Amino acid sequence: MTSVYGRWVVVATGLACVTVLPATPALAQSAAPPLDPAFDEALPPLDATSVPPAATVPPSIPADPELSQPLPPIATFDASPPAAPVAVPEADPDARIRYSSTVTGLDALKLDDQFKQLSALAKGKGKAANATQVQARADEDVKLIERMLRSEGYYDGLATATVDPVANRPGEVAVTIAATPGDRYRLGAIVTKVDDQKAQPLVRAALPLKSGDPIVATAVEAAEANVALRLPEQGYPFVAVGARDVLLDDATHLGDYTLPVTAGPRSAFGGLRTEGDPVFALDHLSVFPRFDRGELYDSRKVDDLRQALIATSLFSTIAVEPVRTGTVNPDGTEAVDLLVRQTEGPARSLAASAGYGTGEGVRVSGSWTHRNLFPPEGALSLEAVAGTLQQGVSANFRRSNAGQRDRSVQAGISAARQRFDAYNAETIGLNGSISRSSTPIWQKRWTYSIGGELIGTRETRNIDGNTDRTRSTYIIAALPLQLGFDASDSLLDPTRGVRITGRLSPEAQKRTGSGGYDGYARMLLETSAYLPVGGSIVLAGRTRVGSIVGASRDSIAPSRRLYSGGGGSVRGFGYQQLGPKDADNNPIGGRSLTEFAIEARYRFGNFGIVPFVDAGRVGAGSTPSLSGMRYGAGIGGRYYTNFGPMRVDIATPINRQPGESKVALYISIGQAF
Repeated sequence: MTSVYGRWVVVATGLACVTVLPATPALAQSAAPPLDPAFDEALPPLDATSVPPAATVPPSIPADPELSQPLPPIATFDASPPAAPVAVPEADPDARIRYSSTVTGLDALKLDDQFKQLSALAKGKGKAANATQVQARADEDVKLIERMLRSEGYYDGLATATVDPVANRPGEVAVTIAATPGDRYRLGAIVTKVDDQKAQPLVRAALPLKSGDPIVATAVEAAEANVALRLPEQGYPFVAVGARDVLLDDATHLGDYTLPVTAGPRSAFGGLRTEGDPVFALDHLSVFPRFDRGELYDSRKVDDLRQALIATSLFSTIAVEPVRTGTVNPDGTEAVDLLVRQTEGPARSLAASAGYGTGEGVRVSGSWTHRNLFPPEGALSLEAVAGTLQQGVSANFRRSNAGQRDRSVQAGISAARQRFDAYNAETIGLNGSISRSSTPIWQKRWTYSIGGELIGTRETRNIDGNTDRTRSTYIIAALPLQLGFDASDSLLDPTRGVRITGRLSPEAQKRTGSGGYDGYARMLLETSAYLPVGGSIVLAGRTRVGSIVGASRDSIAPSRRLYSGGGGSVRGFGYQQLGPKDADNNPIGGRSLTEFAIEARYRFGNFGIVPFVDAGRVGAGSTPSLSGMRYGAGIGGRYYTNFGPMRVDIATPINRQPGESKVALYISIGQAF
């Protein structure tokens, strides 16, 4: 600020200093315009201004007489050094204090458990280095509570903390935190601002917020995430949800909510593009989509495509993302291509499995597989089985997604040696099929298989009532057919839903020494259901019925008859041990089968306990029946891994007959059914 008064100039800058300078004509002239003449005349002339009188000097103060006295002689002073100060011990660095904490005001809001999980005081477990540290933790918890209150709509909520020493308890303090939530704010007006008016009703329908609802942070964030999820399912792959605005009114305790949304162009599927390692060319990639060009964009079908590519197990990473083309379709939608980014993964794998069952003995298998030896998706598998009762080798070729999504073409050759109580066999087989089957990664609702088998086998031939186990050679041609329906929630560990599988195999058999061919049909129907009870128990049940029609039992090769008993059948009995037997108490199989099983699967963490009851019957006739059912009961243990449960079952037959085992043990991977 610059001001001119008469012939003096006062210059002041901020609050720093004030400087008074004698005025010069140039300064006065440049500093300000001429003053009002009337104002100048009202001022007294400078010549008439008298100099103020000089300040009066006060009389001198009399000198202190003590100061004029001579100093005492130095010899009179005590020259001995002062006593050494008493040493004060340093604070023990390991000394700690204890504290207790009490929180009020959160129980009614159901926030107490959440606070305990995040509390700094709780994490300290009642111990601290000093009171300052306790106060710091209390202050942190105050901030935590206020954040929690705001997240639940209590924007006026406050929290206070006090730290007080505990009477008669040295080294212990008590922390008291009081939360005062205040009034809860609720949603007022809800407004969505969308750049595309066609998308406006879709956005509002996908935003599950209502006026009057409490302003809960998690609910608001979930609602906005739902918009980002649902719009790509309805033709808007490039939707972007903006930053919300909530205007709070402390008088009405309402918050008006506004959400800007950029929907982007309404889109339809275009073509496919690919980048990265060329595992699949575009012609094979085009087999996987379950949508047509020009169909309205749906992110669920994009996820389905990604899942199908993952299921091939040929990629280390795979990504599918929409890409704008700028091409507008006749219906006004923009064509969107899907870019498939491929990163090749290992194509070779080694696998092994092992199991044990009473009657089956120990069984160990190992396999080597190259999943893309014959591109695209032409896999070769070599497998070997070693066990106490069976040994074998096999080679199998499989082309997955053969010209059509989920369709597989398979061909194989095998050789096996088996030594069971029911029969001994040395078998060579050729097989082939066209199928649609489930995998642990991609479980399918409907599955099927249409195949063919050519089998040459040399087997012992058991005849009811005859102890002569003569050997016969059989040539068997079969056309196995299978149809399955699976509405369960898991392939290896289902907890709800049903499964139904039907098998039909027309077969023709030529036995050495016989005069012609035997024709018959093998049929099997299996159903299982799963029902969760509470949060940790699943009731599981299974039924299985089978029949062979068209030939007598004794004319059918022993390996093609129906048997019951074992870990995947009726537990409590040895493998194939339930049913008709010869004079040497060896099973001879039958032409009809009836089985039931029920389990209560109780899981706690990664472990489980499974009590069960199984029932079964094998009949000589071709009609399944409930007459003469046998039962087994037991209990099992489960250890749940990320690829399925490991199973150990122990069971005993009810009303055990002579020659039957007292206890049967089964160890394998996966549930019994």
